[in-house]
Amino acid sequence: MALLEVDALEAAYGDFKALHGVSFAVERGEIVSIVGANGAGKSTTLKALMGIVRPTAGTVLFEGTSIAGRRPASVVDAGIALVPEGRNLFRDMSVDENLRVGADVRRAAGKGRARIREMYERFPMLSTLRDRSAGALSGGQQQIVALARALMSDPTVLLMDEPSLGLSPKITLEVFALVREINARGVAVVLVEQNVVQALELASHAYVLTEGKTVMSGSAADIRNNEDVKRRFLGEV
Repeated sequence: MALLEVDALEAAYGDFKALHGVSFAVERGEIVSIVGANGAGKSTTLKALMGIVRPTAGTVLFEGTSIAGRRPASVVDAGIALVPEGRNLFRDMSVDENLRVGADVRRAAGKGRARIREMYERFPMLSTLRDRSAGALSGGQQQIVALARALMSDPTVLLMDEPSLGLSPKITLEVFALVREINARGVAVVLVEQNVVQALELASHAYVLTEGKTVMSGSAADIRNNEDVKRRFLGEV
């Protein structure tokens, strides 16, 4: 049994059905990339896993237990954390305060101080910025704060939604290096990323979404070499 198993997941925004049957699996300690065109349902898939959007059908099993339809705090307590698209930091709060929000779940009860020390040791730049308001940081700095905030809950699976959005190529490479490091420490990663080439280079397995459905799956290398993927997402003929 995989660590995380998603089967025939459906979700809607009011009358608009966004997901029509998304299926994928994540093994312990691996990186899985979900790719597809804008509007394919990638971000909605992550939101449905987190309980931000309530699934209307399908199953989500995490460590063999159903988590479909749980509230976000319950999903975090189970061991899944999200780095959202656009970071969604509390801009008027300090870096330190933003990180402490990440520990405000039962899973991290009593571990807040230890976890925040760990984040400052893992990301030394944040220690120098701890009293700075999050809104005053650069995009790259904000992305690292969002990443550290998600790690405060000590997740088993980290969901990352468009982590390179708005970042320079140099900073993007630094963020992806951090993803590799986090994964090397045993955290499984589900990556939704506009930079399809980098996403497939990072991942061991990949899934392609089209119009809210999983239409292709396989090793990241096989997906990268698929002629349809090359044409539609990589600009190759």
